[in-house]
Amino acid sequence: MRLFEETYYPWIIVIVGLIIFGSHLGVLPINIMEARNFVTAREMILDGHWILTTMNDAPRYEKPPLPTWLTAFSAMMFGIKNVAALRLPAVIITIALLLGVYTFSFKRLKFSKTQAFNGVLILATSFYMLFSGRNGQWDIFTHGFMIFGIYYFFLLFESQEKTYRNALLSGLFIGLSFMSKGPVSLFALFLPFVIAYGIIYEFKSFKSKIIPLLILILITIVLSAWWPYYIYLFDGNEAQRIADKEANAWVNRNVRPFYYYWSFFTQSGIWTLPAFMGLLYPYMKPRVEDLKGYQFTLLWTLIIVILLSVIPEKKSRYLLPVLIPLALNTSYYIKYLIDRFKELQNKERIPVYFNFGLIGLIAIAVPVLLFIQFKSVFETSLIWSVSASLVIPVIGILIFRALFRQNIQKVFYLTIAFVCAVMLLLLPLSSVVNTNKKYEEISALNTLAKKEKVKVYDLMNSAPELIWSYGEPLPIVYKTVDFVDYPEEERFGLIVQQSSRDVFKDLFKDYNYELISEYYHNLSNEGKRGYKQRLTRDFYILTKKK
Repeated sequence: MRLFEETYYPWIIVIVGLIIFGSHLGVLPINIMEARNFVTAREMILDGHWILTTMNDAPRYEKPPLPTWLTAFSAMMFGIKNVAALRLPAVIITIALLLGVYTFSFKRLKFSKTQAFNGVLILATSFYMLFSGRNGQWDIFTHGFMIFGIYYFFLLFESQEKTYRNALLSGLFIGLSFMSKGPVSLFALFLPFVIAYGIIYEFKSFKSKIIPLLILILITIVLSAWWPYYIYLFDGNEAQRIADKEANAWVNRNVRPFYYYWSFFTQSGIWTLPAFMGLLYPYMKPRVEDLKGYQFTLLWTLIIVILLSVIPEKKSRYLLPVLIPLALNTSYYIKYLIDRFKELQNKERIPVYFNFGLIGLIAIAVPVLLFIQFKSVFETSLIWSVSASLVIPVIGILIFRALFRQNIQKVFYLTIAFVCAVMLLLLPLSSVVNTNKKYEEISALNTLAKKEKVKVYDLMNSAPELIWSYGEPLPIVYKTVDFVDYPEEERFGLIVQQSSRDVFKDLFKDYNYELISEYYHNLSNEGKRGYKQRLTRDFYILTKKK
C-alpha cells in the first residue's frame, strides 16, 4: 500500500528538496570553496571579469566559470551581499538533479515509481548530498548537469526514436557539466556509467548510432574546449602555470592510499547500514525482483569507487558522485524490507531495528541533548528550540511505533521527516556552536580603512573567506620568496597572519608601523575543532621612513 499517490511524487521531491536544501540558506558561515566562487562572481559583476575570471584581482582559471556565472546572475537579481541568493543556484541544480534521477530511474531503469521515489529520497538525505546541495561550490553543478547527459545518452541507445535529438541533448548537458568543473564528472560519473551500461545492458544497434554519437562528441568538445582555448589565446602563460599547478596537485597533494575510499557507504550518513546491506550481492541476489537493474546500480557504484581510488589525490567530498547510484542501489534493499519485513527471520531484522531504532532514539533525545550541550538556545532562540523539542521527539516516537508494528514503509518516510525536521528546526540553532567571543568579521576593517584613508594589503596567503568578507581585493605583498611587491603608497594598511609576524618585521624594517587592531574570523575558539589559524589577522598601518 502506498502512502502517497504517484502523481504527487515529483511535487513531494521538490518540497523535500526545498526544505532540506533551501531552508535557512544564510545561516551557515561561508566556507573556503564557496568564498572562492563568490569572490569570483563579485569581480565578474563589479569589474567585468566574466571570461578571464579572477579572484582577488588575480587570474582564477582553475575551474570553468559556469557555476560562477549562475552565482553572479543570482547576486545581480537578489543582492551581491545576500548569502542565500549566492547559494540559490546550487539549490536549484540539486533539486533538478533529484528530479532527473527520479525520471531516469523509472523511465530508463524500469524502477517502479515508488522505488524511484524512495531512491531519490535516500539520495536527498544522504550526508554529503546534504552538504553539497546547500553550498555554492562546483561539485553539485557538474554532477547535476551530467545526470541529464547520462539520461539522454541512455535514451540514445535504448530508443530508436529521436536519436539526433537525444545525441544533441546529451552532448549539451555533458558539455555544461564540463563547463562546471572540467572533466571531473566525465571521469567520476559518466565513464563508470558507460562501463556498467556496456557490461549489463550492452550497446544496442551501435552501428546505426555512430553518426549521432559523433554529433554528441562534437558538441561536447566544442562546449568543453571553447573557454580553455579562449584563456590560452589571451592569457596563455598564466593558463599554463595554473594547469601545471593543478596537474601537480592531483598527484602530490592530499595523497591517500588506494583503499582510502573503501568506507564510501558511510558518506550516506543515516543510510550507512542499509547502503552496506544493499552492496552485499550474495545476500541481495535472491531478494531482488529486477536482478539486471540491481546489478547495474551495484556495478556503477563500485566502478566509481575504483576509478576514484586510482587518483592519488583523495578527499571525502570527491565521493559525491558515488552517492547517486548508491542511493538507487540502496532502494532495492528498502523495497525488499517494505515488501517482506514481516516474513523475515529475526537475525535479518536486527540491522533494521538497530539502524532505525538509533535514529528514533536520537530524535527522542533532542530536547535533552539541546539542554545539556546548549542551554543558551532556550534563551536566545526560544521559538526554534521549543519547536525542535516538540516536533522531533514525536517523529522519534512514531518511528518506534512503526517499528513495533513492523511497518517499514512508515519507518522509511518518518526517517525522511526526521531529516527535514532537523534541517528546518535545528539548523537555525547552529549559531550556538560559535563560541569565539573575539569573533569579528574583517568586513569591519573596510570601514576602518576608509576612515584612515589607506589602501589595505595582505602580507601573504590571502584566505578566500577574508577576501569575501572584506568586500574588495586584498593585494598580496609577499608573492614568493624571491618576489616582494611592496606597495607604492607612502602610507598604507597591511593585514598579517599572526603566525607570520616575524616575516613581516623582517620585510618592513624601513617602515614605521603601528598595530591598530586584531581580527579573529574564526567562529570557534583557538584549540577547538574548526579553528583555522589562517583566518586570524593583525592590522597595521605603515609609513615609509624618511
